[in-house]
Amino acid sequence: MNLDPRHLNALTAILRSGSFEAAAQELGLTQSAVSQRLSALESQIGHVLVLRETPCHATEVGHKIAAHALTLELMEAHLVDGLSGANTPKDAEKKLKTIRFACNADSLDSWLMPAFAKLPDTVFDLVVDDQDHALDWLRRGEVAAALTSYARPVQGCDVTALGAVRYIAAASPAYVERWFGEGVSFEGLSKAPMLRFNPKDDLQFVWMQQRFNKTATPPYHTVPSTAGFAKAAELGMGWGMIPEPMITKELAQTTLVPLDEKATYDLALYVQHSRMLAGPLAPLLTALKQAAKGVLHPTH
Repeated sequence: MNLDPRHLNALTAILRSGSFEAAAQELGLTQSAVSQRLSALESQIGHVLVLRETPCHATEVGHKIAAHALTLELMEAHLVDGLSGANTPKDAEKKLKTIRFACNADSLDSWLMPAFAKLPDTVFDLVVDDQDHALDWLRRGEVAAALTSYARPVQGCDVTALGAVRYIAAASPAYVERWFGEGVSFEGLSKAPMLRFNPKDDLQFVWMQQRFNKTATPPYHTVPSTAGFAKAAELGMGWGMIPEPMITKELAQTTLVPLDEKATYDLALYVQHSRMLAGPLAPLLTALKQAAKGVLHPTH
């Protein structure tokens, strides 16, 4: 199946901007022309690709076609970079690359942004999902790369180890005194309010299993914000697993304290990406490794 690049550009512009009008302005076309190009692509594919809402959203098939389009753009940009050089005018305008990348919220808010900032010629379309589920986006072909806790490569993908982010089971001193005044116990954990990012967040249960060889089912607050999660712990609402890089200051000032200083949890992180995008993604992988070196712990 030969897909018209103009039709693919219309699709990605609609999804990127959220509307047909904004896509038309971006592409320098009329709104009618953008609509016609998308309709032609949908007819060729045999599926609706965009939900005409405010803002516009991709259907499941639309996500896959858009990801395919961005992959082609990345490969083309990489090819052009390789062919250019001495013959390229110094003032020539360089087209920005777009990379769709899946990552977890903790890493995004604690150490990933400096890596992205090292690539001024790239714009990022970030998909935020739990580190145990980010790989699903790559399996479906909806992202170019994913930050994941899985070391085993998906078919057709390469893996780069970055290191381990250290999580600390932390809470406020007043909370620890109230619920664990005589030390952290399984019985206490069964009653003490816990914090949880969302239904996919199992780190608290993993830590309990590691610490006591069994898990409790305490009442918990759902706090789907990394900053809000740490703040809730600092305010004494509950305990939770928080990345060490996010709370260095709070630990030093003892506004947050570990439930058990000896019981930390290291989560190994890897980047998986499509093997055929190894060249275009090489600068991103280098930036990620450099950013991880100063924050993450060595994996064993």
